[in-house]
Amino acid sequence: MNEGHAGLSRSVERRASTASGIAMLMLLAVLVVMAVATIVALANGLLTAIWAIVAAACAFSAAFVAAGFYMLQPNQAAAITLFGSYRGTDRTPGLRWVLPWLIRRKIAVRAHNVISERIKVNDLRGNPIEMAAQVVWRVTDTAQALFDVDDYKAFVTVQMEAAVRTIGSRYPYDDYEHQEVTLRGNHDQVGEELRAELIARMSVAGITVDECGFTHLAYAQEIASAMLRRQQAQAVVAARQTLVEGAVGMVEMALALLSAKNVVELDDERRAAMVSNLMVVLCGERDTQPVVNAGSLYQ
Repeated sequence: MNEGHAGLSRSVERRASTASGIAMLMLLAVLVVMAVATIVALANGLLTAIWAIVAAACAFSAAFVAAGFYMLQPNQAAAITLFGSYRGTDRTPGLRWVLPWLIRRKIAVRAHNVISERIKVNDLRGNPIEMAAQVVWRVTDTAQALFDVDDYKAFVTVQMEAAVRTIGSRYPYDDYEHQEVTLRGNHDQVGEELRAELIARMSVAGITVDECGFTHLAYAQEIASAMLRRQQAQAVVAARQTLVEGAVGMVEMALALLSAKNVVELDDERRAAMVSNLMVVLCGERDTQPVVNAGSLYQ
């Protein structure tokens, strides 16, 4: 069954009319036995010469039957053609038989696991990044895979690269404010979108994608060092922010406890000095050095 679409004759898989190879194998054995027995009888003079026609017919029939056998492994199919016309697909494993003039093209319908080459892509913000993907795919329509594309395995490789480039340019590599969908921070969501993109691209070849994901995702070498410094700076700022927030809370607690328990009464100037000293102690990167004040705060 073919459907015309923009100049492309689209094929659709259908079941082929084939026979069990076991039954035909038994028929072949009978024909061989008959041919051999007839020839032996003719050689011993037990039959007339006209039986030579029967022996020849049995031998010819045996050769005809023997030419139609083929074997299918589990998760393997055979597309049957007659003079270039598609006649159906056989997916039944085991010993099978068709008419000898029918051509059988075997194709694996097992799952294939492919890892793409690392390619350089510009993300949404124009930063060059390196990406590689792992894809698990299989053939679902043997007619489309064999007759609608030139080489379905090469087709998969090309479409993988095109899909990775499309998804890579659709999102930024990272977002330090965590307000956008990113390649690095949203693996599951981006992976599902990559799978949908691959299925849409490979449907013309009768191929589906069961699983996919990124095996390599990094900034390109020319900007990797600059981006690393940026990440380090962002990490330092975030750590400082957390440290300051904690220090302010501790200072507030200390002043509140001193006032609640009447340990000491502090005026605004002493309160400011104490806050300054506590912030230095809590936020400093080095161990504090005690200083003994022999005078007073105002001298």
